[in-house]
Amino acid sequence: MFGNLGFTEIAILLLILVLFFGAKRIPEIGASIGKGIKEFKRGLKEEPKDVEGSSEEANSAPKRLNQ
Repeated sequence: MFGNLGFTEIAILLLILVLFFGAKRIPEIGASIGKGIKEFKRGLKEEPKDVEGSSEEANSAPKRLNQ
């Protein structure tokens, strides 16, 4: 998961995060990142509603132009 990072590097990164954001904000940041990832994955799986039926509209457009 962390590639080639060892325990020391991960500990230093966590210490920097705590100093930069504060201990109380880290869970909030993690939760918001998790929600963002879930919404992104859900968006990839769902077909947008405005795309549904657009192929039918595209096929009918040339017919209307020829009339």
